[in-house]
Amino acid sequence: IVVLAEEELGFTNYTPPYLSPQTTGDVILKGVNYASSGSGIFNSTGSKFGDHICMDEQINNFAKSRQDIVSKIGAAAARKLLRDALYFIAVGANDIILLSSNVSLSHVENIKYLDNMISKFKSQLMRVYNLDARKIAVTSAAPLGCIPFERDKFSIDDCVPHVNELAKLYNVRLKILLSELTKHLAGSIFIYLNSYTTLEDVLQNYKSYGFTNADSACCRVYGKHGGKLPCIFSARVCPNRTQYVFWDAYHPTEKTNFILAKHALDGSRQYISPINIRQLANS
Repeated sequence: IVVLAEEELGFTNYTPPYLSPQTTGDVILKGVNYASSGSGIFNSTGSKFGDHICMDEQINNFAKSRQDIVSKIGAAAARKLLRDALYFIAVGANDIILLSSNVSLSHVENIKYLDNMISKFKSQLMRVYNLDARKIAVTSAAPLGCIPFERDKFSIDDCVPHVNELAKLYNVRLKILLSELTKHLAGSIFIYLNSYTTLEDVLQNYKSYGFTNADSACCRVYGKHGGKLPCIFSARVCPNRTQYVFWDAYHPTEKTNFILAKHALDGSRQYISPINIRQLANS
């Protein structure tokens, strides 16, 4: 979504990854990508996927970049650059997927986990703000019960209701949090990007979007919906990925992401609030 949004906003080069040896000098003045696959709000999330950079460490890396920018152009210019920049944060899905795996937990225990997620995320967002970020777009949890991984894990063809319910419970809390942060942190604007509504619309009306498959992975190894294993070297790839909503067990295809990006850029408050990304960029 970030790459497609960058294209629409006129960026000629994609934001380089933080760990790239080339992400030094003047390069960091034009933006850096700190994301890490498999990570979550909690530091322990994603450990089963192997090495990854947790959210707290990603923010630490941003702090290092900030210091490098200050050293390069001075504190005042750095502050202006960072406060005018756009920030895009997509995290939380892996934490919810991890929670959904433990079906023995009670409703009260699930709520406590989600409340702890929001509390942890609040401290992380405030750290980002204190590092001079002001224009911050945050994605909600998507309908995670509909991804091929969850369908195959629970051996059902439809979306998994209790997983989607966890996503919705988290999203209610997230939207309130972002509104409160905008209200209380001077000069900030936290954008709520409603991935749940957008992807749900695609799934419910997939044929009208030109898809023929809305429940299975294009890149698959094992499982009725291709959700048992990730997209690895031995996987089979569908003949036409533009007909699939999902690329692998967890992620949407590029075509689906393009739809999500368009709603993020120019969508109404149903999809993104209080303003969209294009309005945020021009603010």
